Amino acid sequence: MDELDLRTPVIVGVAQVSERITDDDYRARSAADLAADAVRAALSDTGVPSDVVASAIDTMAAMRAFDDSSPYSHAALGSADNVPRAVAARIGADPSRAILDVTGGQSPQHSVTELCAAIASGTSEVAVSFGAEVISTTRYLAGTDSPPDFTEYVGGSLDDRGFGIRGLTSAQSALHDLTTPPTQYSILENARRARLGVTRGEYLAMMGRLFAPFSAVAAVNPHAAAPVERDAEELVTVTDRNRRITDAYPRYLIARDQVNQAAAVVIMSLGRARALGVPEGRWVFVHGHADLTEHGLNTRPDLGSSPAAVAAVREALAMADVSLEQLAAMDLYSCFAVPVFNLCDGLGLAPDDPRGLTVTGGLPFFGGPGNNYSMHAIVEIARRARADPGSFGMVAANGGILSKHSVAIYSTTPTPWRPSTSASVQADLDRVPTVPFAYRADGPATIESYSVAFDRNGSRTAVVIGRLDNGARFVATPVHGDAALPDLLTGDAEPIGQRIHARAVDAGNRVATDRPSMDRLLPRAVPVFRDRYEGLRLARHGHVLEVTIDRPSSDNAVDATTQRDLDEIIGAFCADDDLRVAILTGAGTECFSVGIDLDGVGSSMQITRPINGFAGLGGRRHLSKPVIAAINGRAEGAAIDMVVSCHLAIADENASFALPETGVGLAPGLETLGRLPDVVGRALAHDMILTGRRLDASAAAAAGLISRVAPAGTVLDMAREMAAAITSRSPIAARAALSFMASDDTDPSPIDDELMVHADTLEGLRAHTEGRAPHFRNR
Repeated sequence: MDELDLRTPVIVGVAQVSERITDDDYRARSAADLAADAVRAALSDTGVPSDVVASAIDTMAAMRAFDDSSPYSHAALGSADNVPRAVAARIGADPSRAILDVTGGQSPQHSVTELCAAIASGTSEVAVSFGAEVISTTRYLAGTDSPPDFTEYVGGSLDDRGFGIRGLTSAQSALHDLTTPPTQYSILENARRARLGVTRGEYLAMMGRLFAPFSAVAAVNPHAAAPVERDAEELVTVTDRNRRITDAYPRYLIARDQVNQAAAVVIMSLGRARALGVPEGRWVFVHGHADLTEHGLNTRPDLGSSPAAVAAVREALAMADVSLEQLAAMDLYSCFAVPVFNLCDGLGLAPDDPRGLTVTGGLPFFGGPGNNYSMHAIVEIARRARADPGSFGMVAANGGILSKHSVAIYSTTPTPWRPSTSASVQADLDRVPTVPFAYRADGPATIESYSVAFDRNGSRTAVVIGRLDNGARFVATPVHGDAALPDLLTGDAEPIGQRIHARAVDAGNRVATDRPSMDRLLPRAVPVFRDRYEGLRLARHGHVLEVTIDRPSSDNAVDATTQRDLDEIIGAFCADDDLRVAILTGAGTECFSVGIDLDGVGSSMQITRPINGFAGLGGRRHLSKPVIAAINGRAEGAAIDMVVSCHLAIADENASFALPETGVGLAPGLETLGRLPDVVGRALAHDMILTGRRLDASAAAAAGLISRVAPAGTVLDMAREMAAAITSRSPIAARAALSFMASDDTDPSPIDDELMVHADTLEGLRAHTEGRAPHFRNR
C-alpha cells in the first residue's frame, strides 16, 4: 500500500435511494431532493462523519436529467438552474467546481473516470458524482390541479458540458421519425437478427431468454422499479399489459423510464482518505478504464454491432491485467437487448453466463433513470467488491444508439491510477472505412434494416434503412397511405434484402415496394400553373412570367405552402416552351421578402431542405431560362437565396440586403452559403453572415450582388425592360449559355452541339448579315 501515490483515486462511499408513488411514505421528492438523499447516504457510507466529508468536497458532478437532455426536452415541474450547487447546498458543501455532464448513458461511468483522473493529477481531492430522476413523480403530478414547483435559482459557477448529442440523432433521422430509442434500437436489433439468419420468432425468444435472469435480479432489488420475476415466455408474449412497442419489442423488453431513483459515488485521493480516517474496508479502486465512440448510425459499417463497445471492454480489461473470466460480477448496459448481445458476440460471453450480466436487474426491470443508470451499477459493483475483497467487477455503460461507451474494472485490491489509453484505440476504430450516405435517395434499392412502431390502437409507423445500388445508405419512410411496404416489414417473409424503390421529396426520402407502386403512389407530375395561389400573384405578358410574393402581413415571408407553390410555379415556367423569362418580385414597396416565415413552423425548417432549393430556384433544379429578381424593398434571410439563385438581380434604390439568421440561432440557406462568397467575395460574405451587416442598394451593386439600381418605385419597370431585351434575343442561345455557365465543363463541345442543331442559330446569323432584326422561333 505504501508504494501508492497519495494522489491515487479511491472510491470511498456509494449509495442509492428511490421512492415509488405507491409507497406509504411517498414524499414526491424533487430531483435535487432525491439526489441530496443519495449523496448524504454516500457520505455516510464512507464511515466518516458526513459533515466532515461534505466540508472537504471540492467537486460536485451531476448527471444531466432526462428532462434536460436535448434542446427539445422540458422540465414539466421545473428544476434547479445549477443542479450540482443545489445539491451541495442541501448537504452543507461548498465545492469550488460544479459540473453538469452531457447526455448519455455513458456519462456516469465517464464522470467517475474523469474525476479519478482529476484526483490523480492533483486538481481535486474529494469529488462526488451523482444523478437523480423523478420521472414517475413528474408524470404523476404534472397534470394535477396543484402540481409542485421544483424550480430553484441557485446561481454560482457551473461547468455545463452541454447536451453532447452531436452524432447521436441526425437531422436525417429526425426528418424520418427515427428519433425514439425503441425505434432506433429496433433498427439495430433487426440488422443483427438478419445477420444471424434467424426468424423474428426465434430472435424474440432469444431476447426473452436473455432478459429473464435480469428480471430475477430486479425482483430482489429493493430499488427496482419493476421487482417482478418473469420467465422468458411471459416477457415476449404480447398482451394488453405487454403491448407491442415496435416490431422488435414488446413493452417488457425495453428500458423502464418511469422511475424515482438517485445514486451517488464519493471519490477521494488516497492521502485525503487516510487523513480523514476512511476505513480501508470502504476503499474500491479503478483498475482499468476506457471511453470509446462508435461511428454514427448513418455510416457505421454494420448496423447490428458496435466494435467500439467491445474494444472498450477489452481495453479496460487489458489495462487492469485481468481476463473476462476473472470477473466476479459485471453489469452490461441493457436499455434493449442488442447492447448486451453485442458484447456477448464480440467477447465470446454466453448470454446465460452463470455470473449474470447485471447486478441491478437491468434497465427494463430495475429501471432506466435517464442518463444515470450506470451510477446505480457502479454502486452495486462497489458493494460486491467490498463483500468479496480482491474480486473484480465491471461496469459497461452505453450512450446513444450503441454510440458512446464507457467501461471500468473495479476491485478493493490497491492499484496505482493508470492514464487513459483510449486515444490510440479510438484512432484505430476511426480508420475503419464507413458507409457512404445519401441524403437524397432515388432509384432501385435494397432494405438493409427497418423498424415499425405501433401506437396503442395498433397504427404503424415504419422507417427503412436502405442501400441504393451504388452502395450508399439512406433513411426513408413509406409513402403516406401505402400499406404494402409496412405489410412487407411486418409479414412472415424476411424483409431485409428485399428490393424496393426510393424517391426523394422535399420532406425526405420515400420508399415503395417497386417502381410501378412508387409511380402510382407518388407520381412525378409535370408542374402546371393553377388559377389561384394563396400569397402569390401571377401575370403572363407574352413570353414573360411575373411572380409576385403577396404576403404583406408577414413582410412577404415565405411559409411552407408558399414555398411549395413557388417551386411548382418555377417548375411550370421551366416546362413551358412559350415562356422565356420570369420576374420574381414582392408586393408593396417595403419588402421583397424576409425569407422563411418562422411563425408556426417550428424546428422542422431547420432540417427540411427543399430538393429544388428555396422557392424552387436552386438545388437539383437547373434553371436554363433567365429569372430576374426585382427587389422592391428589404431582402433578408432566405430571400438572399432567391437573389443569388436568380440569373439577374436588380434593386430599388431604397432596397437593402441582410442575413439575420445567426442572430436567431439558425444558419443561412444552402444557396447563400454556397454562392454568396463567389458573388460578393469571401470577406463581405462572412461579414454579412456573421455580423448581420446590412447592405444598401448601392453597396450591393458595388459588391456584385445586384447588377442595376432603379430609381425609387421603378424596379419592376426596369425588370420588364430587361425581360423585353432578353426575349428579343435567341432563347436557345440563352439556354445554352446558362447551361454551360452552370456546369463545370470546360469542353466547348456541348454548347456548340446545342447551337448547331437549331434553326434560330442560323436565323440570327442571317439577320445579322442582312441587317435586319432576327425572328427567333425557339426552335
